[in-house]
Amino acid sequence: MIKGVLAFMAGLKLLFARSELRSILMRMAGLLLLFMVLLSGAAFCMVDYVATLWIPEGEAWYWQVVSWFAWLLALLLALFTAAISFVMFGSAAVAPWLDELAARTEAVAGKPLQPASAAWPAMVLQSLVHSIRPLLGLLAWGVIALLFFWLPPLATAIWGYAGIRFLMFELIDTPASRRNWSFADRKSRLDESRWFYVGFSGVAALMLLVPIVNLTVIPAAVAGLSLHFSRQEP
Repeated sequence: MIKGVLAFMAGLKLLFARSELRSILMRMAGLLLLFMVLLSGAAFCMVDYVATLWIPEGEAWYWQVVSWFAWLLALLLALFTAAISFVMFGSAAVAPWLDELAARTEAVAGKPLQPASAAWPAMVLQSLVHSIRPLLGLLAWGVIALLFFWLPPLATAIWGYAGIRFLMFELIDTPASRRNWSFADRKSRLDESRWFYVGFSGVAALMLLVPIVNLTVIPAAVAGLSLHFSRQEP
């Protein structure tokens, strides 16, 4: 897990240390900010709805404590859901910039600069298509979480695990696409280094919950994994 965290932080550091990478970040920041604002609004609407379902009614002193706990879980659930949506749609919207970012990161690691030849719409569509199978898995876990909806701590924990697993597939997408990895290849890689990606996606998930800072998460993940893979390859 520690290696995964360090790989993410290396990507974040490189993102700001190199001017050519910073310029790409600045280009995509406006579009990512738009997604963040829209999804943050949706998240707070979700908090109100879920909290009204979870918060019990009563006059005893301990109901106040239970109510605060239920509201906190609803907030975490909503923010995490918004974060997952942000990564999925944000990654697709800025897919061409992410590919350029990955190419330039690989060049920093000593690889030949190989920009993508696909058109912008094709790359956006490809990113969305690659999200379908992981999204189906996320929805399956979501159904399980709904079965325990009236046990808020358990439902939140299940959804949190599902979200981390989904983030693994989303954050690896750009470097994996540049290497023409199939879904089976990606799943095999994730399973082989499960704890590395748990640490990598876990720190990404935490940073996604912080406004403004979350704008750097997707680019930092792409830079971090591109650097990591480039160092592993001959």
